[in-house]
Amino acid sequence: MRFTDRRHAGRALAQWLRAPTGTETGPPDPAGPTDTETGPSDPAGPAGPSAAYGPSGMSDVPDTAPWPYGAADPLVLALPRGGVPVAAEVAQEFRAPLDVLVARKIGVPGSPETGIGALVGEEQPVFDQRALRFLGLAEDGLAPSVARERAELHRREDLYREGRPEPRITGRAVLLVDDGLATGLTALAALRYLRRRQPAHVALAAPVGSRNAVMELSGEADRVLVLHQPDHFRAVGEWYDDFDQVGDDEVIAVLRAASSAA
Repeated sequence: MRFTDRRHAGRALAQWLRAPTGTETGPPDPAGPTDTETGPSDPAGPAGPSAAYGPSGMSDVPDTAPWPYGAADPLVLALPRGGVPVAAEVAQEFRAPLDVLVARKIGVPGSPETGIGALVGEEQPVFDQRALRFLGLAEDGLAPSVARERAELHRREDLYREGRPEPRITGRAVLLVDDGLATGLTALAALRYLRRRQPAHVALAAPVGSRNAVMELSGEADRVLVLHQPDHFRAVGEWYDDFDQVGDDEVIAVLRAASSAA
């Protein structure tokens, strides 16, 4: 299964989320995903999303219930920047408010693209402890990187929100959306941030992701809903024909459009 771009991935994800969990829906017209390897309903692939229950007690929700589980006050939160076009399609499908939850990856000193941690807001960073041990790094030694990423996080929050207050999380059915899950570190930091704000329940959704990430995150969300979990996963971008970087201007435009439509 491949996606032409993030918008297409968002439409496919939204259709799949709309159906009862574990059932297959057809690809969105006019350009559906092309199956270049086993898809979610293939016997050799995953039969459907992860449906793990987390600490907020969603065990009273049937396994087959689609998001938002009958909640009257849903909220779709995108992880920018790549998750914004995906989440916009999901929010439109469910007629739910759209906002962003800015998370920042913490990279290895001298190799910032190699993520070893992530942070959200003023919360303590989340680190990959195995990676730290392997690289011989200590959390204290990463303080300059943490400070730099936190400053960038606040810059983006101010830029994207344009004076709008943060959305209320408490008591709502929250769906956190990204364009894919590789290590899952940024999603982990975001989920822990959300948990502390006591949503009624919180789910994580993505068009594609590694099975390792899904397994690691299954205890952090009420549900981890990943449309395509390939047998051989190396990078999120491999499952998109167009995976160009999403710019700040696009994020702002999408959020303005969503706010106007609300």
